[in-house]
Amino acid sequence: MNPTDLNLLQLLATNTQSVKKEFAWHNISISRLAAMLYAAEDRTADPSALRNIHDMIKENTGAFSIFRGTLSVAIAAMLSLADDPQHRLDDTLNTYEQMKAHKFKPSDHLAMAAYEITQHTKPEQREAVIRRTRIFYDGMKENHRFLTSHDDYVFAAMLGLSNLDPEPALKHMEQLYAELKPELRVSNGLQSLTQLLVLGDADWHATARLHELREAFKQRKIRMDRDFTLPSLGLLALLPIDVRVIADEIEENIAYIRTQKGYGAWSVTDRELLLLISSLYISRSVGEARQGLSTSTASTALTNLVIAQQAATIATVTAIAAANSAASSS
Repeated sequence: MNPTDLNLLQLLATNTQSVKKEFAWHNISISRLAAMLYAAEDRTADPSALRNIHDMIKENTGAFSIFRGTLSVAIAAMLSLADDPQHRLDDTLNTYEQMKAHKFKPSDHLAMAAYEITQHTKPEQREAVIRRTRIFYDGMKENHRFLTSHDDYVFAAMLGLSNLDPEPALKHMEQLYAELKPELRVSNGLQSLTQLLVLGDADWHATARLHELREAFKQRKIRMDRDFTLPSLGLLALLPIDVRVIADEIEENIAYIRTQKGYGAWSVTDRELLLLISSLYISRSVGEARQGLSTSTASTALTNLVIAQQAATIATVTAIAAANSAASSS
C-alpha cells in the first residue's frame, strides 16, 4: 500500500472516532465527512477546538439557521481549518444571504455552496461569481428540469468559480450527457458527472478513460458507476495515473479501511466509503503529481480536481445524511 494512503486512512479512522465521541448525537455521516476533511489536510482532528467553533456557529446564527442543522459539524471542521474561523464564518453567512437574494432556496447545499464561493474568492468578486452560479444553475434546470434541484447548488457554484463561458460549457455538458447516457443511464449522478467533467476540461480521451476505469473497478467488484459515486469516478479518470493503478490502489485502500473501527460493513455503506476513499486518494495523488510539474497552469488544473472532489463529496454526503435522517424519522 502507498505509505501516504496508509497515513491518510489511519488519520481518517482516528479522526472519525474522536469527532464521533465529541458529537455523539450528531449525524454519523457528517462526522465521517468532518474526519475526512481533516485527514485530507494531513491533520489530526482537535475535538475541543471543533466544539469551540461549533459553539461559535451557534452564537452567530439564529435558532433555525441551516448552519446549525445537519451540516454543522462539517462546517465547523472546515472553519477550523481556516486561518481566521470567525472571519470566514462572517463572510460565508454574508455570501449565503447574497445567494438567497439571487433566489437560491435555503438548504444545506446552499450553505456549502456559499462556503465554497467564500473560500475561493475575494469579497469584491463574490457578486459576479454568484451571478455566474445562477446562470449555470438556470441552464442546468432548463436542460434537466426534473434532475436539477438544491443538490446541484454546489456544482453550480464550482462552475461559477471557474473561468468557463456558461453557454459553451452548458452545451458541452449536454454533449457529454448524451454520450454517456446509453451506458450510465439517466440519473442525478450522471448530471453531476458531466458537470465535473466539464470543469476538468474533459475530451474524448477522458471519457474513454472513464469507461476503462469503470470496467477496471467492476472487475474488482467495486461499483463506482452508481448514482452517488459517478462524480468521483469521473474525477478519478482525470488523474494522470494508469487506470489499473488507480483501481488496484483504491481496492487496497478499501480493504484496509474496512478493518478499522467504525468502518466495517455494518457501520458504513459502500457508497459513502467510496466517496471518502476517493477524496483522500485524489488529494494524495494530486499532491504527488504537482511535484513533478513545471507549469503553474497544469498544477492549478490538478489542484482544482481536489477542490471539485471535496465539493462533490460534501454535496453527496449531505444528500446521504438527509436521506438517512428522513428514513429514521418516518
